[in-house]
Amino acid sequence: MLDLIIKNGKCYIDGDLKEVSVGVKGGKIDKIGEISSDAKETIDAKDLLVLPGCIDTQTHFREPGSTDTEDLHSGSRAAVAGGITAVFEMPNTNPPTSNIKEFQRKLDLAKNRMYCNYAFYFGATAENVNQLAELKDLEGCCGIKLFVGSSTGNLLVALEEDIDKVFQHCSKIVAVHSEDEEILNKNKKLIKKGDVHSHPVWRSEECAISSTRRIVRIAKKYNKKAHVLHITTKQEIDFLSQHKGNITFEITPQHLTIYAPDCYNKLGTYAQMNPPIRDKSHYDRLWYAVKNNINDTIGSDHAPHLKVNKDKDYPNSPSGMPGVQTLMPVMLNHVNDGKLSLNQLINLVCENPIKIFGIKNKGFIKEGYDADFTIVDMNKKIVIKNENIESKCGWSPFNDVEFKGTPVATIIAGKIKMKDGKIIGDPEGTPLEFN
Repeated sequence: MLDLIIKNGKCYIDGDLKEVSVGVKGGKIDKIGEISSDAKETIDAKDLLVLPGCIDTQTHFREPGSTDTEDLHSGSRAAVAGGITAVFEMPNTNPPTSNIKEFQRKLDLAKNRMYCNYAFYFGATAENVNQLAELKDLEGCCGIKLFVGSSTGNLLVALEEDIDKVFQHCSKIVAVHSEDEEILNKNKKLIKKGDVHSHPVWRSEECAISSTRRIVRIAKKYNKKAHVLHITTKQEIDFLSQHKGNITFEITPQHLTIYAPDCYNKLGTYAQMNPPIRDKSHYDRLWYAVKNNINDTIGSDHAPHLKVNKDKDYPNSPSGMPGVQTLMPVMLNHVNDGKLSLNQLINLVCENPIKIFGIKNKGFIKEGYDADFTIVDMNKKIVIKNENIESKCGWSPFNDVEFKGTPVATIIAGKIKMKDGKIIGDPEGTPLEFN
């Protein structure tokens, strides 16, 4: 007797869509093909695509600290509502996740409270470099997060000698928020009070490329792996395309969907994030990277803030927007528009995260692998509405925007956690395991 059978769907297996049934037992994929046995539960996936469970490799769930804005429970609800089966969560909390005690606390906070599976980043500081050598086998740790430019929170490693030490001592991949702190400080005079259009002027292209050049140079010096987060400039795309190998990078759905000045005209400070949304010439180059398989991952950089704070006058308004719930609808709409193929999207949200971070038993529909699935309807149209956002912040930059293609079921360890937009069952997410 199987626990679950998914039948009549087109399953994404080995780069192709195959009309096969998938049988699940004990949280694992037990059989793929013709299935004659009975199951406790059956999903009829007629006219639907059955994808491997999709992973969001950059989220901020704000716990501990700003739990009025988000917490591990609410953030994980937003994830499964959007078809995401696992998340990597960031350490710029209060207090920051930058020692073993705080890391363990986060694992304890997540237990039986998160719907999706999870892993946490360990935050690098100038003071904890010696601990970074000991993280290799830390349960639930996806990597080391390095802020070399100031953003939300106080995890900043700005000096080159300290950045150097982080890479020298790191025992896991280093994911980098890459903005040059010296240039950020020098450019502060360019901030126009009350004018969010000055955000990309302050946090300039030079600020991004200068930092990314330095990161690549230092990572190569020690032959360490660096994953550069939320790339925003054409200069970085051109530079990083020449420096693959140990260096991988991410682009966010929002940088592939909106651009300046339109986004600031329409959304004001709700379009404010770090690094910023830039003009169309950068947007076009980011798409060039996606279409030509230069970019490695798509992460939402889900970074919610309450409306009462986003409504403050720039620059007192915080940077960041929610995105874990909308990552898949936004990107599936781009697939429907012919901007990237389904295969490319699966590479970005399933297969590449597995390869880059060494996640065990995920990312593929294979016998013996974990039974995590994102089932999508490529023809279903949805309109994103603020009131349907599971995140505590209660808004989305895509409010009232229609998207074609959306997840209609989220299955984790063989259990249905979302169906037709409704969250089902209990929060039973577990830490991801790494090679």
